[in-house]
Amino acid sequence: MDRKQLIDAVKSQMPGKRWEHTLGVMEAAVLLARKYGCDPDKAYTAAILHDVVKYWPVNDQADIIRNNGLPADLLDYDKEIWHAHAGAFIAKRDYGMDDEEILDAIRYHTTGREQMTLLDKVVCLADYIEPGRDFPGVHNIREIAEHSIERALLTAFDGTILFLLEKGKKVYPLTILARNDLINELKQQEQTGS
Repeated sequence: MDRKQLIDAVKSQMPGKRWEHTLGVMEAAVLLARKYGCDPDKAYTAAILHDVVKYWPVNDQADIIRNNGLPADLLDYDKEIWHAHAGAFIAKRDYGMDDEEILDAIRYHTTGREQMTLLDKVVCLADYIEPGRDFPGVHNIREIAEHSIERALLTAFDGTILFLLEKGKKVYPLTILARNDLINELKQQEQTGS
């Protein structure tokens, strides 16, 4: 499937407002990829696919998780994170995406994970800071992203965790692990001066 076919197929899976968000993520992902030395084509492709099943019925997303060996514990947490793992599965099955790095970037764009790849970071952060996003703190995250992708992502995760805590919701453990790993990575960067 060429890029135009992929865009047309994904666009048909979502309402116009979500497609505008996807376009913003594509733009932000390419900019971040170029700034931090990640493959911009992979960032663009992962961004196209990152929300491919976001507007599928949640029961269908749950069935994909349940019936295809995906992490069952996802179903114990907010349904807002289900589309990432389900989307990676659909990207592979229905769109022929076989690049594991791209699939991982789709899979972990909502929760993060330990030892995130640069592509994981780019797509996850692009989802937070795309131009259409307007939530308290997003401008600060965008400014931090000009200097450090890890610090920007850490700030984004902190905001998400705080939001979930304030709403009395559970925090998916992988997000805590991703946050802690970013702190370790930043400490290591400080020690090595990189």
